Amino acid sequence: MSSHQSACPKSTTYLTPPEWIAKLGPFDLDPCAAPSPRPWPTAARHIELPEDGLDVEWRGRVWCNPPFGREADAWAARMAFHGNGVLLLPARTETRTWFRSVWPCATAVLFAEGRPHFHAADGSRHPYNSGCPIALIAYGGGNAAALRQSGIGVVVEVMA
Repeated sequence: MSSHQSACPKSTTYLTPPEWIAKLGPFDLDPCAAPSPRPWPTAARHIELPEDGLDVEWRGRVWCNPPFGREADAWAARMAFHGNGVLLLPARTETRTWFRSVWPCATAVLFAEGRPHFHAADGSRHPYNSGCPIALIAYGGGNAAALRQSGIGVVVEVMA
């Protein structure tokens, strides 16, 4: 499940645009998946509430679109520890999360063009955009290559 800040929050489920998943995938695990039934898969295995994706073993290539806000720090730390996947975060590059789990650990960062529109649990596109710039963070060389090939935005290599 993914939660994003909005001026009009009616839900805490904000699905990544399916075209992004198509350009970046396939993924083995989404530990923070939207509730079933989800309109499109984000990975071969989905962890959804009430199961806690932070408490399960992460294997393979991970897609993680975590709740925004204070909760994001734990998800970013877990992705940095795992070291193989793509993490979606607000592009608030000055925050503690970025200085603990992105800048010293990531391989590359993609700054998305514009502010994307996420989708509701039923797959419908939200009428309002994300409300902030979005970054996709790659952990591992193959994930950095996927960001570069995606065409979603500008990729910057991280020199930790």
